[in-house]
Amino acid sequence: MPSYEQLSALLDPGSTVLITVECQQGVVGPGAALPELAREARDSGALANVARLVSAAHASEVQVLHAVAERRPDGRGANRNARLFRAAERLPVQQLPGTAATQIAPPVEVAERDLVVRRLHGLSPVQGTEVDALLRNLGCRTLVVTGVSANVAIPNTVFDAVNRGYTVVVPSDAIAGVPADYTPAMVRHTLALVATVATTDEVLACLRGTDRPAPAVRPA
Repeated sequence: MPSYEQLSALLDPGSTVLITVECQQGVVGPGAALPELAREARDSGALANVARLVSAAHASEVQVLHAVAERRPDGRGANRNARLFRAAERLPVQQLPGTAATQIAPPVEVAERDLVVRRLHGLSPVQGTEVDALLRNLGCRTLVVTGVSANVAIPNTVFDAVNRGYTVVVPSDAIAGVPADYTPAMVRHTLALVATVATTDEVLACLRGTDRPAPAVRPA
């Protein structure tokens, strides 16, 4: 884990953006398309931690960007070149534009100054969308990645951001995937190689600037 000083240096409010990935009703809310993933996001505390980070970002004037996955009723523009996409066509809950399924799920709050980027294709909110241009126009240097899923969209987001020159911070308890034991293994053996891994509390301490963790006391 990074030191408080190291993490604080990365999380300068003027050059940091927090992205929430697919934290939408149809993915992590009640009655979601993938109940196991939605349950894990909530039961693990990951969604609650995303909400805590978003709230702190709003308070510290860190830009928040919500990445939403959608699908047209006729499927136009959507991928069909992988089993995952074909399975999505048959799910009982569809992520249709303008429906409740594509609204950000509570307890995550959306402020007026937040940006919302919606995509109709692919596995990543960065590749082939306006996210990269928005981040550059915002002066982003560090991207804090939160949301779901640790199986697909989160690693895609991290890799795409790193490939474009951004420094990435991953609060490991603010992402979720299935099964539950997959996420920590993926973080440890994959994301930790390319991103700075921290906890939600550590990121919050840096964003607030007043909650510096006390140094560990060693026994005499």
